[in-house]
Amino acid sequence: MISPDQVEAMIKAGLPNSQVAVISNDGEHFEVTVVSSSFEGKRRVQQHQLVYGAVKQAIASEAIHALALNTFTPEEWAAKP
Repeated sequence: MISPDQVEAMIKAGLPNSQVAVISNDGEHFEVTVVSSSFEGKRRVQQHQLVYGAVKQAIASEAIHALALNTFTPEEWAAKP
């Protein structure tokens, strides 16, 4: 089982200077919100691929079964109501 803090640390290591919030009810399924300037100019699928790249080892080892991703550039996050 993997903790939300561990998932957050993996994403921050893969996407430095990002803001990350992770929620999990069961230790295998996670809801993740990531705000990163690395997402600028990228389509949503490309943003998600960056996040999946940061946690690929945990997915491969089946420590993470599923991620529900919400990704934003800093500008998009600032404009959110």
